[in-house]
This record gives sequence, structure tokens and C-alpha cells, in this order.
Amino acid sequence: MKISKKGLDLIKYFEQLRLTAYYCPANVLTIGYGHTGHDVHEGLTITQEHATDLLLDDVARFETCVNHTISKPLTQNQFDALVSLAYNIGETAFSRSTLAKEINQDPTSKAVRQQYMLWVKAKGRVLPGLVVRRSKELALYFA
Repeated sequence: MKISKKGLDLIKYFEQLRLTAYYCPANVLTIGYGHTGHDVHEGLTITQEHATDLLLDDVARFETCVNHTISKPLTQNQFDALVSLAYNIGETAFSRSTLAKEINQDPTSKAVRQQYMLWVKAKGRVLPGLVVRRSKELALYFA
């Protein structure tokens, strides 16, 4: 599956465009729409076009991650929500999560909602922004 415009817009909304590198709430150097990696360094600036290119490249990685991790058929909304989550928590965390295991058992179970809402912390602290993001992703997932 591939992310829809709705899913991409959700990621863009929560990541927010930043053209200068900054430290996110998890204290990771970030640029563009939440792009992280060895290519991001203090003082780095990029154009909006470059930010969009980075986003699309990053999203492709997370589409692959969700496609390889989840064996059950998903709706487009479910897929979009999971790509947004994976984009935020990382490939390893997503692919090894109890949430992914629950989805592979039953994508519509109550356990999915419970597991989803466990992903609201950074460095052990609940971040209000992550609570809002997970709530929006869940609303999309179950729409």
C-alpha cells in the first residue's frame, strides 16, 4: 500500500515545516517535516522543495515498514494512521511493538486502541503533543 494525501497531510500537520535544523522535544536534531538522520546538523537550512523531497523519501521507508510488519489487510485509513505512527516512533519501535502484534491478530480489537495510546512518551515523559497526535491517528485508524 501507499500513503494517501490525507495521511501525508496528517504527517505534515504534526511534524510542521521547519527549514532550519532544530532539536525536537526528544532532543534529536530535526529539519523539514520531522526528518532526522546523519545528514542533519546544527545550522543546516533547506528549501521547502528539499523538505518535501525528504518527506517523500522518508515516508516511502515507513510505507515499506508498515507493509512488511502488518500481515493483515488494512483499510487506507488504517494504513495512513500506521505510517504516521511509524514515521514518529521509528521503524524498529514500530516493527517490534505489541501494537503491531495486536493488529496482526485483529486490526479492529480494543487492544489496538490501548496499545496505540502507549506511544505518547519521549524520554519517559508524557508529551501533550503526542497525546493529541495519537488521538488523531486513532480517529483516522478507526474511521
